[in-house]
Amino acid sequence: MGSMSIWHWLIILLVVVLLFGSGKIKSLFGEFGKGITAFKKGLKEGDDEAKAETSTPAQQVTGGAPASTASSAEIKRDAKV
Repeated sequence: MGSMSIWHWLIILLVVVLLFGSGKIKSLFGEFGKGITAFKKGLKEGDDEAKAETSTPAQQVTGGAPASTASSAEIKRDAKV
């Protein structure tokens, strides 16, 4: 009495398909899948931004090289002065 049998679920499914149509249900699940994909992409971009924030500001400005290392051209220029 408390639980629904398989026949109850089949009748409910039939009524839902008749009311909304199979095309509407298909498009609904398609949009649901696109939403999940967008959510995962957003999580990945958030992880990338978090990794970028953890690097030091000097590495961001110099393109990844630490600020204390100078190029050979800078060393030669400083030696001439």
